[in-house]
Amino acid sequence: MTVQDFDPADRFVAGTVGPAGQRAFYLQASSGPLVVTVGVEKQQVSILADRINDVLDQLAPVAAVEPGEPGGAPEDTEPLQTPFDEDWRVQTLSLAWDEDRQRVVIECHDHDPDEVDDDTDEVGPLARNSIRVSLGPAEARAFARRTNALVAAGRPPCPFCGNPLDPTGHVCPRANGYKR
Repeated sequence: MTVQDFDPADRFVAGTVGPAGQRAFYLQASSGPLVVTVGVEKQQVSILADRINDVLDQLAPVAAVEPGEPGGAPEDTEPLQTPFDEDWRVQTLSLAWDEDRQRVVIECHDHDPDEVDDDTDEVGPLARNSIRVSLGPAEARAFARRTNALVAAGRPPCPFCGNPLDPTGHVCPRANGYKR
């Protein structure tokens, strides 16, 4: 099992590759020369950003300054560091608040920590890969803001059903299957 610890991380961002509707989502952490890029689902990064904002609003509202405001982290608008290959695919994300250090801790695993090993019938870490990223409140807020903007930059929703619109339209369930 490999656990790569980014404490502190020089950079931790969500990014995409590909056109809207066909984008692949990634999380990329770097510290010095070490860069790890892991594949994630759009819903995973969206929920992660929302939960980070919830944690910060509840536990560190003063320290979690918006990017661009005094005391806030600089807004990171740079693309993912290239060239890269997906190091592995995230199966499980976890989020914690380190009260002593006043930091958000994000863990990404390529397994489900509750999986049962078929050979031993034991529950436990079967991970081959994990990363742990620690961010201060301002950096975590900047990550969440960038991630929410990234998710929102996808295909626009259908005004009738809310499903994503393809450039060629889609079969809308609210229009009884007719293409919109």
